[in-house]
Amino acid sequence: MSPLKENRPMKHRQPGLFDVEERAMQLTKMGDPLAGLKARIDWEAFRPELKRVHEKDRKSQAGAKPFDVVLMFKILVLQQLHNLSDDGIEYQIRDRFSFMRFLGLQLEDRVPDSKTVWTFRERLKYLDLVEVLFARFHEQLAEQGYVARAGQMIDATFVEVPKQRNSREENARIKEGQVPEAWDKPEAQAKRRQKDTEARWTKKNDEKHYGYKNHVNADEGNKLIQSYSVTHAAVHDSQVFDELLDQAIDAEGNKRAVYADSAYRSEAQEQRLADADIESQVCEKGVRGKPLTEEQKLSNRMKSKVRARVEHVFGAQAAMGGHLVRTIGLQRAKVKIGLMNLVYNMKRLLQLIKRDANAFKRDLMNQHGKGAPEVA
Repeated sequence: MSPLKENRPMKHRQPGLFDVEERAMQLTKMGDPLAGLKARIDWEAFRPELKRVHEKDRKSQAGAKPFDVVLMFKILVLQQLHNLSDDGIEYQIRDRFSFMRFLGLQLEDRVPDSKTVWTFRERLKYLDLVEVLFARFHEQLAEQGYVARAGQMIDATFVEVPKQRNSREENARIKEGQVPEAWDKPEAQAKRRQKDTEARWTKKNDEKHYGYKNHVNADEGNKLIQSYSVTHAAVHDSQVFDELLDQAIDAEGNKRAVYADSAYRSEAQEQRLADADIESQVCEKGVRGKPLTEEQKLSNRMKSKVRARVEHVFGAQAAMGGHLVRTIGLQRAKVKIGLMNLVYNMKRLLQLIKRDANAFKRDLMNQHGKGAPEVA
């Protein structure tokens, strides 16, 4: 009886000249989403701001040159897309061909280690660059025709951080903006570095949350985030409403209506919207002794059908692990949450391009029948 084929040693052929290109083509055919991100986004447009990261005096010209800033930025995008730690993104770059292709790396190229990734993100924090990069990408969105034209949906979501195991006395001092005395002792420095004194506890619908909030203004039509603000979790949503509000006037001389839940409504806020000629679609709320009428309840349901679309944004971010950060302090949370909002918009751009291409193809088929040409 002849031995089974699977027990025979596998024969390895010599690598071919075009093996890498063939694998890349196969990945693209299988729908590698990173291929779309690489092709549809002008990554070089971020370079003028990013090169500020290396604008500091070097003590010596010896040693390895710093990694390209656009490469490092793309690594942060990958990290956010796949919810990876600094160690995790280093490993995955070394392991996954699709990551290497997106970054433009070859097998023989150096790969940034986890410490380098951390240091680069710290420089973005120090230079306060994330909001600048967010605005730069909005210029690309406008160039491709994706500008805000529909209502503006304003809402917030919690972004949790690992819970701190503090005593009541320690929490009381932190809430007052002070650092517990025991944490300032030399022997407690390691402990102090692991304590987040800027995150806050809050309660909503009988659920407790600890961390920060991501406040956003998203367009009703394309569900792209137009602006955002990051605060600790105890800040009331209404306190950043004016900061998020878009006062821009469209081609017809109108301002975009605003949709929000009842937490944002007050007489003073309604008056400010009226003075600014912005149509209010903020849900009404009843008060003690004066419940909502049936007409008001119906109006709220109609408004909520639009406002609820912002939950699609938060749902997409949750799928990227965006409702939990493991950084310490408000400034680092701003970097991580800001990158999450930026990467969400990048991902959403690809969805909008695909949607519009399919709509164009359907229109062609309706006009010319099934023999319409394929849309690339």
